[in-house]
Amino acid sequence: MQKNKIEQYLIDLMLTYREVDKNMWLLDDQEHNLEGIAVMYDDPLVVFQVAVMDAPAKNRLELFTKLLELNASDVLHGAYALEDDKIVLINTLDYDTMDFGEFRSTLDAFGLALIQHYPILSAYR
Repeated sequence: MQKNKIEQYLIDLMLTYREVDKNMWLLDDQEHNLEGIAVMYDDPLVVFQVAVMDAPAKNRLELFTKLLELNASDVLHGAYALEDDKIVLINTLDYDTMDFGEFRSTLDAFGLALIQHYPILSAYR
């Protein structure tokens, strides 16, 4: 069963999570700075996504420029994107070739980006 690989990685990382739907897990792990991150299996991909903030009405061009700069220079796994007027951090991995290191690296990069970029992005709220 496909989800066992994902769940096993979550267990191996000792993360707090819950299954919110078939093939969808929500991380709620304050200890590892991984709150609100959704991990979804959508054959053949594993999608990681977290809502960062609402896109502001003002200074959008400046914010979007900053996000593109962060994507190019400071986001190791994944990228910032716009979805339904929300800024999200997203990454995808191929389920069949995904290994534990890639899975962990994606979550580590998300946690680091959320901490390091908060002061930068909160200025646009």
